[in-house]
Amino acid sequence: MSTPLSDAPLVLITGASSGIGQALAWRYYQAGYRLALVARRTALIADWAQAQAMDASRYAVYGADVADQDQTIAACTQCLQQQGLPDVVVANAGVSYGIDTAEREDLEVMAQTYATNVIGMAATFHAFVRPMQARGSGKLVGIASVAGIRGLPGHGAYCASKAAVISYCESLRVELKRSGVQVVTICPGFVATPLTRHNRYGMPFLMQPEAFADKAFAVIAKARSYAVIPWQMGWVARLLRCLPNALYDRALANRPRKHRHRERVQEAPPGQD
Repeated sequence: MSTPLSDAPLVLITGASSGIGQALAWRYYQAGYRLALVARRTALIADWAQAQAMDASRYAVYGADVADQDQTIAACTQCLQQQGLPDVVVANAGVSYGIDTAEREDLEVMAQTYATNVIGMAATFHAFVRPMQARGSGKLVGIASVAGIRGLPGHGAYCASKAAVISYCESLRVELKRSGVQVVTICPGFVATPLTRHNRYGMPFLMQPEAFADKAFAVIAKARSYAVIPWQMGWVARLLRCLPNALYDRALANRPRKHRHRERVQEAPPGQD
């Protein structure tokens, strides 16, 4: 017997127009959830949903650039009014650019990275914390990265932002521990998305978005507080964390740097997952 639409659980996902966000949206749709999909590129979501023959009564699309706090809060508030309080909120939207601290313009790139990856996550959660506390249940999911575990050359903005995400989610998890609201931190390894398409270095254990979404869905369902996907990257991350600085520095000394923002713009318009 099918679940009445009004009783179906609701998931909100930011950065839902491509990559991990889109794959997670499809995984949750297949599991019977209603969807609240947030992204800048709403037309891409609409086209994708139609191509998948998704039931229009089971999803809504909200336009917002998560780097803009007011836009993000407005989209989440609209979700509350239109679809109700989500059971799961996945703060997935993120950007990734290489930077050179010696270049003045790259300081703005770093600020934009933080605005999207860190402040945008907090703005996404903001609208739902008190309603979830009042209800006594809910899951807030932060998509971090293994890049947040140790710094990578030329990748300081992204690594630092994802380290901030890991610490922020941990703080929030402890704050909400007794409320019934659960906080889940997921650190993807390398996933084949627009954010990784132009990387100039090897990407071990590269996953397709659909495979990542299956594993992330299981982690969220179990409300695991922290998970690295795939598990092999978890062991790599632990090893890197344990390496003395001298050995770590030597190992990464010749690693190609991440493309800077200007280089990425010249190659192709950057995506935002």
